[in-house]
Amino acid sequence: MTGLLVTNARVVGAASVLDAGWVATSEGAIEALGAGSPDPALSRGRQVIDAAGATILPGFVDVHVHGAVGHEVMDGDPEGLLAMSAFFATHGVTSFLATTWTAPSDETMRALRAVAEVTGRDLPGARVLGAHMEGPYLSEARCGAQDPRSIRPPDLDEARQFLDTGVVRLMTVAPELARARDLFELCLERGARISVGHTEATYEQVADAVSWGARQVTHTFNAMPSLHHRYPGPVGAAMTLADLTAELIADNHHVHPVVLAAFLRAKGPDGVTLVTDALRPTGLNGGAFTIGGRSATVDNGVVRLQDGTMAGSVLTMDVALRNLMWASGAPLEDLWPTASRNGALAAGVGDRKGSIAPGMDADLVIVGDDVDVRTTIVGGRVVHTAPTLLPVA
Repeated sequence: MTGLLVTNARVVGAASVLDAGWVATSEGAIEALGAGSPDPALSRGRQVIDAAGATILPGFVDVHVHGAVGHEVMDGDPEGLLAMSAFFATHGVTSFLATTWTAPSDETMRALRAVAEVTGRDLPGARVLGAHMEGPYLSEARCGAQDPRSIRPPDLDEARQFLDTGVVRLMTVAPELARARDLFELCLERGARISVGHTEATYEQVADAVSWGARQVTHTFNAMPSLHHRYPGPVGAAMTLADLTAELIADNHHVHPVVLAAFLRAKGPDGVTLVTDALRPTGLNGGAFTIGGRSATVDNGVVRLQDGTMAGSVLTMDVALRNLMWASGAPLEDLWPTASRNGALAAGVGDRKGSIAPGMDADLVIVGDDVDVRTTIVGGRVVHTAPTLLPVA
């Protein structure tokens, strides 16, 4: 078989929503889609999936995720990345940026080399698009759960070594740091995008960073000054500057549901990128674990260091999208870009991932009304089917 034919589906396409339609794939790409029943000839040579009235969305793209099921990117272990890939697919993720955190240079290089080993390969589930470096060039005053002992000002020689691995697609930087602008220029020359985060920057400094090429804000509201009516800061910049898309961790702990709804209303679905910031215990039963050698625990869905600092999450992308729906009251057909298209754009692959249209990669997720993931398809290949469903034909 050279492709798939998904029928009897509600198709959330790039241009319109087909309440009853179909999608055909071939050689890993979307070949066609349409309303009603497909031409019977399309079923020849294709695996047919009856969606039973469920919704087809573009596969979710998580551009900020550190780990899951007992593994983390900073382990520097390709096998761990494969386990993460399989787990993420069960929650509708079809591609992700393996995300590092602040650490000594040798540890970061080991992690980036492991990411390079699996990037672009067919994996058990979601594909690795490359790396998001969250640090080390951050504000020590806004380190959050990042290890302050390893935070440092931009070092262009060190940054070149990171970029030479060829996998860095996104880097979080505090723009107020010395030589930040030089770092921005270096990253952009190498094809890596910049996200503003872990920062003490003023609104004006973030606006300057946008003029230098920044296009994203890392986990908006967290690890930055709060919005103040006289000092809008990074949150005010994220809310009002059209060139910035804003990451949100929609686990109802990092950002209150009321604030999620208010921010979405101000920014619109095209300006919000849902991320998980998930760590090693995601998908497990919680308890104690370590983050870069520091002790942490999971209690009632919240990850904290011993000093009480909130640290990452145990969130999954399907739950994030569901929480945003519940908080805002907006329908799935309005919110899908927050989980798919905007992440693809942030990762620099929006020309081939993140929407359903002919010629785009056949990265798809079939979900119920409550974003319950039923089937995940990566590059035209079924990588996950919910165990309660019958096998596909």
